[in-house]
Amino acid sequence: MKRNTASASLRFVIVCALVGSTDGFAQTPPPVHLVIPFANATREPRLYWLSEASAVLLADDLQALGAPAMRREDRLRAFERLRVPPVSTLSHATVIRLGQLVGASTVVIGSYQIQDDALTVRARSIRLDTGRMSPELVERGPLADMLETYGRLAQRIVPESGVPADPPARLYPSLAAFEQYIKGLLAEAPDAKVAFLEQALRLVPAFPRARIALWDVRTDQGDHRRAMEAIRQVPAADPLVRQARFLGAVSMLHLGQPQAAFAEFSALNEAARDPALFNNMGVAQLRRRAASPGPSPLPGVAGRAVSYFGDAAMLDGSDPDLFFNTGYAYWLDRDAQGAIASLREAVRRNPADDAAHYVLGVALQSSGSTAEAAREKELARRLSSTYVEWEQQHPGANTVPPGLERLKTDLDVPASLRVDAAVVAAEQRDQRAIAAFHLDAGRRLFQEGRDEEAVGELRRTIFLAPYESQAHLLLGRIYLRTGRRQDAIDALTIAVWSDPADGEGRALLESVQ
Repeated sequence: MKRNTASASLRFVIVCALVGSTDGFAQTPPPVHLVIPFANATREPRLYWLSEASAVLLADDLQALGAPAMRREDRLRAFERLRVPPVSTLSHATVIRLGQLVGASTVVIGSYQIQDDALTVRARSIRLDTGRMSPELVERGPLADMLETYGRLAQRIVPESGVPADPPARLYPSLAAFEQYIKGLLAEAPDAKVAFLEQALRLVPAFPRARIALWDVRTDQGDHRRAMEAIRQVPAADPLVRQARFLGAVSMLHLGQPQAAFAEFSALNEAARDPALFNNMGVAQLRRRAASPGPSPLPGVAGRAVSYFGDAAMLDGSDPDLFFNTGYAYWLDRDAQGAIASLREAVRRNPADDAAHYVLGVALQSSGSTAEAAREKELARRLSSTYVEWEQQHPGANTVPPGLERLKTDLDVPASLRVDAAVVAAEQRDQRAIAAFHLDAGRRLFQEGRDEEAVGELRRTIFLAPYESQAHLLLGRIYLRTGRRQDAIDALTIAVWSDPADGEGRALLESVQ
């Protein structure tokens, strides 16, 4: 069935309305556990890998018991964004703050020690809503039975689960291979990562976790053909085969095979819908068009890229990347208004998204909104030097860099474990607090008639909170009383758009137009 621009635009408007109106009906999410790497109580250098292994094993065991736990990838991504070292020597105050920022409800901390090949593991859980710490839980066993020891510990952390855990061997078929796998995850140099992971696969060729980790390394190296070779060897009967097929299709995109990638994403999506699959189907459409320009979609495939991005946003309205891709696809379709609507939603969700601000600026300029366009482009230039360099290479051109579409490499992630959205929300809360400080200062300076200083404070407010209507309204008032009529109209126009219910701004704008 052919999807047209009007229906896609309407669906996008419905997405935004639904996203903004579901809070009152949202179900209480299940408790989410954040497991911090355990401390090495014996301080033996040869046991360094057990620190990360503890966090990986315990998170997997909690998941197997039906207790949501953050994946290692999300934990590391959150630590990186928050500029916190991914180590076990963090204070209780720090781990509590980290847990709050990433949306966890419980943080698990602990330590391990080895004596005469006997492993002792100690753990405590901290409830973030009350700040209460559980009594210390202790499990002991032979080092060779480490997988079972952590399984027992997980059952004691969530005794109410009542779910029998899968045998650890299902995920980690041998302790020796598991050790090489963890060392591969921890290694810094790509060659060292590959060496450890390949050793794990020599020990146990049917080790999907190691193959997925090897895919990550090969993909980071740009060696997409070998990445695909690694991931294709995941057995068809393995529980991780869906993820392996998904990553293999991502490799196809990198290898310039958008039609084959689209077919695989589509087949996976028919089995179980997922926003990452819809998103990547849209990316496949964009890549095909870039490789072979023309109005038609892939042979035998209905739908435009913007339609698939819209479907992805319907499933996950919190992900700013999905709204960015929608807006970028609209712009490539020469639909400036569709691009503007989508990109405004992207920057609402992530005000620090430099690419979204820049493409929004380009779309606004093409539609004649020059003042707002200049502001968005300036925000992008402040956030990233990429756009300064782009404009130097294309002086006077109102264009955007190619290839800005964003691929997804995480599949079937429950909403409660999507840590990026939680971190962005925390950053926005901090930004709003700072923006409110500058807004108060700007309002006070405005009342005192210190217009130049007020403008500086209000511009800082807008940088942190681009759609703070009161800041734009005050700027409009300052420009009016200093004789800058057109600047006042531009500022008041943005104020009215940012808060359509503000009758004061609308009346003031109508009085000067």
